Amino acid sequence: MPPESSSPAVHDPDAQRKIANRLKRAQGQLAAVIAAVESEAHCRDVVQQLSAVSKAIDRAGFLVISTAMQECLADTDADSDTQVKELEKLFLTLA
Repeated sequence: MPPESSSPAVHDPDAQRKIANRLKRAQGQLAAVIAAVESEAHCRDVVQQLSAVSKAIDRAGFLVISTAMQECLADTDADSDTQVKELEKLFLTLA
């Protein structure tokens, strides 16, 4: 696990709210997957729920990276080349 940073992952309150909402949606969908497995639901239903969880988490991750890229490009004082490379690595971990 990478070392913790003292700054928040996302500075934009609107983006932060959207990311939290996506993750809460994924949390609810994951609860539904667990319930489906425990109730021995049909595998098709379990897989559909898993797909929904995966998409919600991926979209949250992409939104974090997208927001970070926008902030990075707007920050003229930062070493943008290094930051862009780091964000590219993060992006590829989601791909």
